[in-house]
Amino acid sequence: MKILIADDDKLVCLSLKTILEATGEIEVLAMGENGQEAVALYEKCKPNVLLMDIRMDGMTGLQAAEQILKQDPDANILFLTTFLDDEYIVQALHLGAKGYILKQNFECLVPALKAVAGGQSVFGNEIVTRLPEFLASPGHFDYSSQGITDKELEIIELVADGLSNREIANKLYLSEGTVRNYLSSILEKLELRDRTQLAVFYYQNR
Repeated sequence: MKILIADDDKLVCLSLKTILEATGEIEVLAMGENGQEAVALYEKCKPNVLLMDIRMDGMTGLQAAEQILKQDPDANILFLTTFLDDEYIVQALHLGAKGYILKQNFECLVPALKAVAGGQSVFGNEIVTRLPEFLASPGHFDYSSQGITDKELEIIELVADGLSNREIANKLYLSEGTVRNYLSSILEKLELRDRTQLAVFYYQNR
């Protein structure tokens, strides 16, 4: 797995590089100290995952992510930060970041990188448990008006609960391929990009 690291603390960058490459499974292609460098390095290196801090001098990680995702909607961006800030989390979700974990939970980093590289979304337990709290809104969305069936709505709810395709398949007695097909149809009907945006959409419109 090839990754980029962007963090304005050089010691953090070097420590992350040393620890991650020691696994023998991860290659750090380059390291940046701010959002501008993250954008330039992403364009140059095209990593599997961009591991990035949020608060950085000049261009922030959120600003960099927005710019990168406009150019490459499939970019895998994992935020690693010390800040459990509702506003940051909501912005990261809306932008389409694939993950948001805290530096304090370092033991989760390698599994998170692997999951994100594999197309999954990863959020720390502290964040997952609070999603309903800071994403909920008083509105109620009429899914049927967008052609969403009862089965598709059930799958949306399970995605919002954090279940993987395999877990959803087991729960609903479907094949993983069928679940993937359902998800593709759901995303197309709701004009969303991925399951992270789908979870955000669900919590904001329930």
